[in-house]
Amino acid sequence: MTTTTDSHLAVDFCGMTFNTPLVLLSGCVGFGEEYTRVRGFSNRDAGAVCLKGTTGQARPGNPPHRVYETPNGMLNAIGLQNPGVDWVVDEILPTLDFGETRFIANVSGSSIEEYQAVTRRFNDSPIDAIEINISCPNVKEGGVAFGNDPDMSARVVEACRRATDKPLITKLSPNQTDIAENARRCIEAGSDAFAVINTLMGMAIDIESRSPVIGNNQGGLSGPAIKPVALLKVHQVHQVCKPHAIPIIGQGGVTCAEDALEFLIAGASAVGIGTALFYDPLVLPKINLGIRDYLERHGMQSVMQLTGTLQLNTPAQQRCAC
Repeated sequence: MTTTTDSHLAVDFCGMTFNTPLVLLSGCVGFGEEYTRVRGFSNRDAGAVCLKGTTGQARPGNPPHRVYETPNGMLNAIGLQNPGVDWVVDEILPTLDFGETRFIANVSGSSIEEYQAVTRRFNDSPIDAIEINISCPNVKEGGVAFGNDPDMSARVVEACRRATDKPLITKLSPNQTDIAENARRCIEAGSDAFAVINTLMGMAIDIESRSPVIGNNQGGLSGPAIKPVALLKVHQVHQVCKPHAIPIIGQGGVTCAEDALEFLIAGASAVGIGTALFYDPLVLPKINLGIRDYLERHGMQSVMQLTGTLQLNTPAQQRCAC
């Protein structure tokens, strides 16, 4: 059922060729090997794989519960559990087959200096690109997330830009006032691309104990429940990116080809798959096949022809969204 040899699905992303527009999202596939144990799964069905979030030093992560299923979604608060960047570069990267797909490092940190140091370490490695997770809390500023403040977002991107000549992808948070303005500032600071969106913050409560189910009290909400929000954010960021030809990985609740097509039409050049893998590890070839069928039905030669083709309603057709 694999579709990786289909040229119609190939995507040019920051000068890299993705075999398909599908990207396995950070935290969902470990360091690229987690789902390879599933019979029938292949990294070749993905255009790229984002590795698990990596920090300067090893981190044990948050206390349990760290994952909780919600209606049409999932809450998680893993807490950036990882073995540290040196272990990832020295021990994990040599085990990956870079002939299968593109591999993207995910950089996290608690200070601008940590972001820059981890990025520099990955720059001296075979990794194909670097994604910056700016949703992390800045411990020097009282814990406010880097990604919720355009000034801090730009400072992180600028520091990482100085540390690498690899493609730099900024993962934008939806938990902010103006995601388009944040994207504009990150472009000025040197971001080559964006991943839109990261998880929404949420909570689940055990009514018997009257306490949060998640050990960290709150967690990131992913899955189909957030897709409408993610689509709007991709559209808004695309308006900023379009004049600069900056690509977007659209993500948030994609479970089928129709979902992926919506993100492409909204302005994404590639589409991230995450939570869907937890209940259907073999969803990738199904989505690839559905996209290919759509292209054939509409007489398109390349999936790239779909990006940003959204036809907005005219003012006369619009109604108050209050």
